[in-house]
Amino acid sequence: MGTNEGHRRVVVVGAGAGGTLVATHLVTALSSRFSVELVDPAPTTGRGQAYSTTDERHLLNVPASGMSAFPRDPEHFLRWLRTHHDPGFQPHDFAPRAVFGRYVEGLLATASEFPGNARLLRRHADVVDVAGSGTGFVVELSDGERLEARAVVLATGSRPGTGWAPAELAADPRLVADPWTQGIPEVGDVLLLGAGLTMVDLAISADRPGRTLHVVSRTDAVPEPHVLPTTPPVPPPPGVTRTEGLDALRATLGDHVAQTVTATGDWRAAIDGLRPVTAQLWRGLSEADKRRFLAEDARRWDVHRHRMAPVTARRLGAVAESGRLVRHRGTIAGVRAGDDALHVTLDDGTELAVAAVVNCTGPVGSIADPLLTRLARTGLVRPGPAGLGIDTADDGRVLGTLPVTRPFLAVGSLRRGNLWESTAMPEIREQAYDVARSVTRALHGESRRRPVDPYGLTLSTDRRAARRYNAALGRLLRLQDGAEEGLRQAVEADPGFVQAHAALALLGHEWGTNTHWRASLRAAHRAAAERHLDDRESSFLDAVTTRLRSDEPTGAAALLRHVRLFPRDALAVSVAVPTVAFGGLTSGAQTAELVESLGRSYGDDWWYAGQLAFVRQDQERWAEAEDLASYALSVEPASGHAVHARAHVFYETGQHSAGLAWLDEWIRTRGPEANHRSHFSWHAALHELMQDDVEAVRRRYARELAPPAVSGSRVVVDSGALLWRGRVTGAWTDDLPVADVRDAAPEEWLVAPTTPFAAMHAAVLLAGTRDAAGLAGLAAHASASEDRVLRDVVTPLCHGLAQVVDERWDAAAATLTGVVRSMEPIGGSRAQREVVEDTLVHALAMAGRTTEAANLLDVRLSRRSSALDARRRAALAVAPVRR
Repeated sequence: MGTNEGHRRVVVVGAGAGGTLVATHLVTALSSRFSVELVDPAPTTGRGQAYSTTDERHLLNVPASGMSAFPRDPEHFLRWLRTHHDPGFQPHDFAPRAVFGRYVEGLLATASEFPGNARLLRRHADVVDVAGSGTGFVVELSDGERLEARAVVLATGSRPGTGWAPAELAADPRLVADPWTQGIPEVGDVLLLGAGLTMVDLAISADRPGRTLHVVSRTDAVPEPHVLPTTPPVPPPPGVTRTEGLDALRATLGDHVAQTVTATGDWRAAIDGLRPVTAQLWRGLSEADKRRFLAEDARRWDVHRHRMAPVTARRLGAVAESGRLVRHRGTIAGVRAGDDALHVTLDDGTELAVAAVVNCTGPVGSIADPLLTRLARTGLVRPGPAGLGIDTADDGRVLGTLPVTRPFLAVGSLRRGNLWESTAMPEIREQAYDVARSVTRALHGESRRRPVDPYGLTLSTDRRAARRYNAALGRLLRLQDGAEEGLRQAVEADPGFVQAHAALALLGHEWGTNTHWRASLRAAHRAAAERHLDDRESSFLDAVTTRLRSDEPTGAAALLRHVRLFPRDALAVSVAVPTVAFGGLTSGAQTAELVESLGRSYGDDWWYAGQLAFVRQDQERWAEAEDLASYALSVEPASGHAVHARAHVFYETGQHSAGLAWLDEWIRTRGPEANHRSHFSWHAALHELMQDDVEAVRRRYARELAPPAVSGSRVVVDSGALLWRGRVTGAWTDDLPVADVRDAAPEEWLVAPTTPFAAMHAAVLLAGTRDAAGLAGLAAHASASEDRVLRDVVTPLCHGLAQVVDERWDAAAATLTGVVRSMEPIGGSRAQREVVEDTLVHALAMAGRTTEAANLLDVRLSRRSSALDARRRAALAVAPVRR
């Protein structure tokens, strides 16, 4: 390429919403040394076909809350609406399409006003050819100008086609081939060919007294309406992306929709929940099945997936109820042009006389655009799967004869063959951002793609360090040992690997397994000063820094905000969600809300299925939890989250023999690699305890739960809690080795635990060693805390346990009754918190309040069988009652 100017120029072909968003990101990301040229003959910018209407009755088919142009700022469009359109606009309202066009246009205008940003040039011309030249391109325009460019982005979209039109109609000016650039006659009946969203808008605009609108379509299926308030999306069925063949997929999705309707009353929740896996489902089909889907299923998918705003549905319904809209199932068989009308014959013999035939069939999927046709002849592009659009890689690179290092990319409907869903704003905004980022890196000298983690997130490092990081992340997600060691290996391979340093700092801080997290955080910041990070890596470092350098609420809020912005950051999610590792920044309903919200990002991913399984068991939705856990384990047998969830299902449903047998086998085969393996042993021991097999509990404790086999915080949570439960249930009262556990426990856990969950278990262990002074000190620590749960729940728990130690049974029963009612915010599982209820039953029995103790056990036995609880209940029946 002959000039430096060409090396600093990016050409974006197409000034619709997709191209304009790409240009906006490029103008913002590049300095004034660069230029961005947006080329499109249209007189407007940011509108394209979708938003070029001027009729305010044409509404978006997605609520305002889902139409932000920026992936990391979901409320941006809503704020803009309230400033520039209507101060009272609500998230669930549907904005006019024309207003959204002004919004997108304004974004680019605002970005181009900053003098430090790249220069923007808007060219009103067609691109007639693109050719490779040196390390860049030559772009030929319809006005004869030739532009040298370093990168080219295709955002032309797909234009309406008229291949369906008979020759006589195709030659007649009364065919409105593109209704967004051609007018519809004011007088006379009109035939609208196609029954999609384009028809809906045009029918509302063209309706007037004395006119009949004839809608002709092959299926006579019109878009379904949205319903407000919306039902939250229901996650896809486990394993749906591994379904083989279109017929099996139809059956699976049919069952999923039916089950969703039964559970929620709304099929929309099932369709919306499929969004994160739609591209995977499409890619999983064979070429033949893709074409079958297009012929047999695509229309039904479209009318359910791409819905009308409620007010739009009411307007269309009013036109139909007036008798001015008549729907015909079929297609055009012939046309005779008369002087005063077009005489149209449908394939069922119906004859219509109309002033115009309006093309509402939507964009053509195949390569029909003159530019794409030319590029296909030269090999720069090739047809996409099933003949839709052009073939592209996952990151939007156009696949053809050019080398992959050449920045030639595409956004929008051109990628439909690879993605199927590639026209709605949630997809377009992600593509626009990612493509702009790829171009920016290419212009800054990066010739190779950066490696990614298992969920597609960029890692700013070399491939060797990335492999070590991903191996460590895999171990973390499976709850296996070695995650921190793997991260250390990653930073040894690349000392400038910011993400790995920050991850080491976060895990060290949360798990308390090392004292070097401060050094890791400092190393992350030193490396960040020397390396260009993407926004996810920068956000992660900022969130980790806030988490580690501020108070608990501020740090938790920072990490949760990062998860909301980057929900596929599985490492951050692992810290945010309570797990076997007893961390987590949420509990109870908060945890459920967080995990359920991630479904739109993870789909039927095995790791996410394990997380969701644990939430479902906590909600007592045992069958769903079992299905999810079984699916996760079928994909990844070492999935610790799925094992944990399944262990709870067995326990809470009273399947102690089956649960014990299954757990023992998993512990034998997978347990040696498991992180926090003692917790799985605790679950097995709990089954043995519920079967009243005390000798089995003793053997397992000695073999798998006694120090030094278990150390650190786990010795408090698993070993100490099991021993205390054995004591208060009367199952294990002699030779209780609780002193050994106390000696092995981290002192800070017993003196100043940082979470209510840790404090609960510390209090139980202190009670086990009859340490009234330690309980008093822990109560003082909790009561002085800024954490409401520590103050309001843990403090009285310590007092109640101290009363047990002092054998003040009535006082203990009164105190612990209040604690049991308020324990859920402590976190952990019901099975873990149950140790306090067992203590309450013991205190009531010792106080002679056997009826109250029996009532508690009756409630538990009605929920779950237990030989131990049955024995305790029988003993209470013959015990003396205090009068």
